[in-house]
Amino acid sequence: MLLVLNPESGRADTGEINRNLDRWCVFLDVDGTLLDIAPTPDAVYVNPRLCEQLVETFSRLQGALALVSGRPISAVDKLFAPHRWPVAGLHGLERRDASGRVHSVVTDAGALDAVRGQLAAAVAAAPGTLLEDKGLTIAVHFRAVPQREAELRRAVRAAAATLGGGYRVLEGKRVLELKPVVATKASAIRAYLAEPPFAGRRPLFVGDDVTDLDGFAAVEEVGGLSIAVGDRVDAQQRVASPRDVRALLADLAEGRAPDQ
Repeated sequence: MLLVLNPESGRADTGEINRNLDRWCVFLDVDGTLLDIAPTPDAVYVNPRLCEQLVETFSRLQGALALVSGRPISAVDKLFAPHRWPVAGLHGLERRDASGRVHSVVTDAGALDAVRGQLAAAVAAAPGTLLEDKGLTIAVHFRAVPQREAELRRAVRAAAATLGGGYRVLEGKRVLELKPVVATKASAIRAYLAEPPFAGRRPLFVGDDVTDLDGFAAVEEVGGLSIAVGDRVDAQQRVASPRDVRALLADLAEGRAPDQ
């Protein structure tokens, strides 16, 4: 295996990757992977040291690092300001490449207007839930009231049925998101792999949820490495928590193995 987990610490030995870093590129999910899940999307905390480690790792990889998130690019930029990296946002519906150019998947921006009202009504009828309207996607969060999951799933699936086959429901960690099917995290990763500085490198993708499974498949199909955070989904390797991902990133940033 290219990445060996220490059974005592749960940390990954990045020594093999560090010795051949110019052959690798890195893709990182944000919420639940780099950052600990918070009660609401706006409540997450970004440690300044994490930003420093991302800057250092980005430099060591010669720019072959991208964040792949369900958040819009603008929201990711706000979290990590003033730093701006290659970012795929909205589960691949938008993507900023290494040159800074933003690519957006063509979709009907007004299609969700047909269901915004019914989703808002479902959330209003379930105190403790949260509606997150991202423009091209809509997420319903129920972290504070997990007992509402069944009724909210029915509501979001009904909204998807109203929109027809062009939309699907992504089921994440106590969140249900309605999004177009035309793009995924996998399609975003494949687009990066066709461009410099990612092209020709072996991809590593770290994610924590079912929304990352297609990204895992995309890197595995080209001989890359998938790493799951926690026990919600399966990948080639696994670490316990975002804390371990940040430790892995620190090792990459400093060019050392964990025991050095």
